Amino acid sequence: MRFDEWTSLPAMFFEQAQAGGDKPFMWAKHDGQYQPLSWREIASQIRHLAAGLRTLGMERGDRVVLVSENRPEWGVADIAIMSAGGITVPAYTTNTTRDHRHILSDSGAKGVIVSTRALAQQLLPAVQECRSVEFIIALDDVAAGAFDTPIHSWVDVLAEGQAASADIDDSVASLKRTDVACLIYTSGTGGNPKGVMLRHESLMLNCKGACALLQKLGIGNDVFLSFLPLSHAYEHTAGLFFPISIDAQIYYAESVDKLSQNLLEARPTVMISVPRLYDVLRARILSAVNQRGGLKAHLFRKAVSLGTREHEHPGSLNPAYRIINRLLDRLVRRKVQERFGGRLKAMISGGAALNPEVGTFFTALGVRLLQGYGQTEAGPVISCNEPDSVNLNSVGPPLLGVDLKLADDGEILVSGPLVMQGYWNDPDATAAAIRDGWLHTGDIGCIDDAGRIRITDRKKDIIVLSGGDNLSPQRVEGMLTLQPEIAQAMVVGDGKPHLAALIVPDDDFISSWCKTHSKAASLDALHNDPAFVKALSACVDRTNIDLSPLERVKKFLVARDAFTINNEQMTPTLKVRRHKVSEVYGEDLNAL
Repeated sequence: MRFDEWTSLPAMFFEQAQAGGDKPFMWAKHDGQYQPLSWREIASQIRHLAAGLRTLGMERGDRVVLVSENRPEWGVADIAIMSAGGITVPAYTTNTTRDHRHILSDSGAKGVIVSTRALAQQLLPAVQECRSVEFIIALDDVAAGAFDTPIHSWVDVLAEGQAASADIDDSVASLKRTDVACLIYTSGTGGNPKGVMLRHESLMLNCKGACALLQKLGIGNDVFLSFLPLSHAYEHTAGLFFPISIDAQIYYAESVDKLSQNLLEARPTVMISVPRLYDVLRARILSAVNQRGGLKAHLFRKAVSLGTREHEHPGSLNPAYRIINRLLDRLVRRKVQERFGGRLKAMISGGAALNPEVGTFFTALGVRLLQGYGQTEAGPVISCNEPDSVNLNSVGPPLLGVDLKLADDGEILVSGPLVMQGYWNDPDATAAAIRDGWLHTGDIGCIDDAGRIRITDRKKDIIVLSGGDNLSPQRVEGMLTLQPEIAQAMVVGDGKPHLAALIVPDDDFISSWCKTHSKAASLDALHNDPAFVKALSACVDRTNIDLSPLERVKKFLVARDAFTINNEQMTPTLKVRRHKVSEVYGEDLNAL
């Protein structure tokens, strides 16, 4: 792998494709069976699409928004946009029309690529309001009817590109490592998503570091199963470009519901996911064991117990237990490993904090689980546990090429080519995030004697769900308080699967509702009144209509008091003191 010599991500891909030739590269389900596309076939599609984009008027530096579920065409589109000199702008399939409108207008996108009719329904109304968009490419028939912006079929654009004379090799050769490759929008504390400008070298340094890390497991004939959204910086780098860099194959999962089946079909050697998936897999395994009961359940629990002891205190098992533990390798651990396809070298967890208990569970069962750490602004991987030095209470040492230090207050600072060029069209936010060449991560941590990072707190006010998705609480809180019945709101959910909220109703709403229902106008009396809570539930439901699925508030509590300066739940500048509110309501909110 020539990480230091490749001049761009497309240059890396085309060199690997030249060597890969007719070997299988990407696998997708067709008629119920996984069918392969070779390196040569994918390279051909990329060249044709890149040339087709040029015929549609795309020029160097133009932004193209990409909205699609995970499939081979996602990677084809991504690399083709870059190959033609453009900048890919990935967008989540869960985005609302409002989200798309912001990304399209903020990025000044010239084009859009969308896969399905369902995704187009949220996207096309936003395109209608964005004057910069000159073309749309659709993989399926999106049935737009009368529409101002030209809609081209994927097949037609590939055909036009094949017939065009555009020299994509020259375009790729002109790219530099320091050019912006992609613009990935991530939530900011101000509420609107910010566009993170990642250079080609940012992702390639991540690939180089990941390669050095996994060399200890033996790289070769590797297979990845892609199911995290490719619009997420983590999957974009680790699930697309890292496999490309090490000549690996990529299988595309059909859905999370079919993940167990797809694992058996793809038999991956490396599995990349967020903590939420490992939580679910652990729960499913334990449920199956408890239902089975008997001797098998006893042996399983013994395998977990002895495996945990050996992991936490290596060499502590006496001779008899060592024999039993080796026997459990055959009776229990081998069967667990077979559920993951039977050839898994490691599972990598990132995007949010992993519960050490979950990590220890899989480790005890002989399934290696490595926790990493990062953020979109850093490529996105900053660190990861090394296979021969796993500490599940840490996120491992920095990857190769990452400079890291702690500020006086313990904030983790990062420097190096992995750090973003900045936030698109936001010099103030860029200056706040990158100071004197160091990215201020907003996370507080410490470094142990082995050089491993431990995250101890968060400075920045961003919620990271257990699935790894970053959300701005201020955006959701602002939407809630747009409802006339809601005066104040605080949203929580860090490390949880969904959002919950604490709501302070508006005084006028309290008075009018209590008058109608002959109740005392006291929050202390109303906060758990079923009829009052039901009335507020309708307000939350109205808010959720304008939020993406990940941002929607699933459950809420009614506060016993308003947030005020006097009760120290607000600052003198009228900002909510989240930690103070959590001291009062934390247990109740966690229970949601």
